[in-house]
Order: sequence, then C-alpha cells, then structure tokens
Amino acid sequence: MTGQEQNSVYIDTTKPHPARMYDWFLGGKDNYPVDEEMARQLLTLDARGRDMARTNRAFMHRSTRWLAGPGGMRQYLDIGTGIPTEPNLHQLAQQTAPDSRVVYTDNDPIVLRHAEALLRSTAEGVTEYLQADAREPRSIVEQAGKILDFSQPVALSLNALLHFVSDEDGAYELVRDLVAPLAPGSHLVISHVASDFDPEGAEKARQLYAQRGLTLAPRTREQFGRFFDGLELVEPGISLAAEWRPELGERVEVTGDDPIPGWVAVARKP
Repeated sequence: MTGQEQNSVYIDTTKPHPARMYDWFLGGKDNYPVDEEMARQLLTLDARGRDMARTNRAFMHRSTRWLAGPGGMRQYLDIGTGIPTEPNLHQLAQQTAPDSRVVYTDNDPIVLRHAEALLRSTAEGVTEYLQADAREPRSIVEQAGKILDFSQPVALSLNALLHFVSDEDGAYELVRDLVAPLAPGSHLVISHVASDFDPEGAEKARQLYAQRGLTLAPRTREQFGRFFDGLELVEPGISLAAEWRPELGERVEVTGDDPIPGWVAVARKP
C-alpha cells in the first residue's frame, strides 16, 4: 500500500461511523465532531459507553490469547477491524506464535489511512489489510485466500460487528457464508451488543442510529446463539464479555454493579 493511496482516501465527516465512535469511546483521536456528537448522545442512554468499549476490547485480547495458545490457531481473519489500538490482534497472536498470519478487513476509509500500523508483522508471520465490506463475504474470502490457506484452520473474528447488520440485511446468512469455506478446526469469535438487559434503552439506541441513517441491531442471548448453529462452543460458552475466561487478561473496572450488556462466544467448526 503506497503513501499516495492512503493520502487519497476520502473520509466522509458528515456522517458518524461506528469505527470512529468506538475510537472515541476508547479515548482515541481518530474521530470527528460528528462521531463525538453521536457518541455523547449514546452516553445519555447508557453512561457506561466507554466501559462497554473497553470491556469488548479486553475480550478481544483474551480470546486471541486463547486462540493462539490452547486453540492452536495460526491464521486469523478479522472483519470489522476498526481503527488500530495497541495491542492489535496480530500483536497478541504473534506474541504467542510469531508465525501467525493475520488478515484485517474494514470498510471505513480512515482504517485504510492507518493500515500501516496493522501491517507491522513479525518476520516469521504475515499481516495484511483489505478494504472491503463485511456484507460481501465471498469477496472477502477470495481476497483473503491470497494470504491465508483456507485448507487449514482459520480463526474468524467478528467482534462488535454483527449488531450493525440487521436480520433483514442477512446477518445470519453473512456468518454462514463466512464459516462455510473454513476448514474443520477453525474457530468463530463474536462479540455483540445485548438487548436483554435494557430493552427500552436498546430500542432508543436503535432509533438514534436510524435517525442518522445507520443500522443498530442489539440481540438477545437466544438470537446471538443462532450465529453458532452447527458449531461447538468453547467453554464457558455464551457469556457476558467480562465473564469469558477472565484469567487470560486484564480486568476492566466499570461503573456500578450492573453487567455490561454484551454477549460473547468462541466456537469451533467440527
């Protein structure tokens, strides 16, 4: 990827983007006033927005450590990568297995502008970035197949992505089409906003997104579980983000005693 390609990227700053809002929640600076404005509106619905982002990020750290260790994964396809925030997935995976190969994918041009940070691989491993939309799974698999060997297991990461894809837009079909070409022994990792704990608040958030021309589709535990049909859940199965193998990483201190409303799971393809 050349510097000229990155400098010519067009970024629409008139409309908020989930990746940039997530960056704001994490304390990053790669966002715009329109992103901060909407993020602050979301905080009026649930003041723990930053806690949610940090808890989700910590789950990514722990699940990657598990995949690279006990899970035995050496190939990763991370869709909906977001703006780089260290440690990135490839850094975590390559700490355990330096020969890990990682392909990142996102549709936000600002991620392309920062892609250089995602490509700092170990000498033994490989990292690559694809500018692509998650709603085109066959294209992603075709492009990723130039870097990853799909005849061998791949860890497919869909963290904080599927709640931006409605049922009507084919969220379940998208996951099915991404899992289908994966070899046995591959793993699927998903984190997702939950609607069970505050249905009224979740609906208000959905409406706020809709007013901006964006999709938000919080799901119940049962609805979330459908993404793993035909797969073998890794212990502890479907759980809240903070409760998935906490021994593998840092604990996120959050405000209050109520659970952070996010479902997570890791599953193996038999």
